[in-house]
Amino acid sequence: MEHELPASSDDGDDSATETVVSLESAGADAELQKLKAERDSLLDRLARAQAEFENARRRAAKEQQESRDYAVADAIKSLLPVVDSLERALQVKSDAAELRSGVELIYKQLQAALGKLSVYAIAAKGEAFDPHYHEAIEMVETTDAADHQVLEELQRGYKFKDRLLRPAMVKVARNPGK
Repeated sequence: MEHELPASSDDGDDSATETVVSLESAGADAELQKLKAERDSLLDRLARAQAEFENARRRAAKEQQESRDYAVADAIKSLLPVVDSLERALQVKSDAAELRSGVELIYKQLQAALGKLSVYAIAAKGEAFDPHYHEAIEMVETTDAADHQVLEELQRGYKFKDRLLRPAMVKVARNPGK
């Protein structure tokens, strides 16, 4: 009796295994292509977002600069009438009293223009010395005034809103023996 040898399990299983590996490989390739497409899409979105951010930053910087320029233009406009008044005063031939009167009017006009811009003079003479607003140029020994009282204002100081533009230069009293 002849015995039949069973068919080699290696031959049939190899082809099935190759088919499964081939299908898995095709699935992996498809998954890889899908991931590459998704990556490319995300990189494109990132590049666009960065470009939009850069454009927004440039626009904001340009708007800030324009805002500063227009603010300066408004300040200049409020000072132009003062310049006009000074030019007219220089063209007029008059005596000293009329000239003084004209200069006083121009000074008031300038103070009003500065007030519209929120620029205010700092009180100094007769006030207690404040190093935040006053710059002591000289200490004068005296008993006629309280210690550390401002005796004389040499140059007026100014504030813009709550910010110091320049301190007042002053002479300050110092009582002897203290």
